[in-house]
Amino acid sequence: MKYSTSVSSSRRKSRKAHFASDSTTRRSLMVANLSKELQAKYGVRSMPVRVDDEVTVVRGSFKNREGKIVACPRRKFVIHIERVTREKANGATIQVGINASKVVITKLKMDADRKKSLDRKNREAGNGDDENMGGVD
Repeated sequence: MKYSTSVSSSRRKSRKAHFASDSTTRRSLMVANLSKELQAKYGVRSMPVRVDDEVTVVRGSFKNREGKIVACPRRKFVIHIERVTREKANGATIQVGINASKVVITKLKMDADRKKSLDRKNREAGNGDDENMGGVD
């Protein structure tokens, strides 16, 4: 069932919008869940990933690997984690791209903008309007 008439449900248009999206839109697409401790602390379920966040891989062949994010090439929709590498045929080691949704953030790199974003997203410190929103973030 279609909820909004202004949004297309066409697969072709959705894929075009996804792959032709600009950097700021890709930032909001590249989000990862916070660990249970961070969710309890900040009252927020997920955040966009950034360099210097510490994460744990929860899916795929690199499952349970921990490390710091060293790069977030938004153009490729992946993140590069410190010790998640592989050997090429010529012996060189390269970073393996991991999808941001397949990791859990265990430690946030805090700055003023991140703090503001967490305060804005915090559900527990609501002002009474949360009941009327019906689960909308």
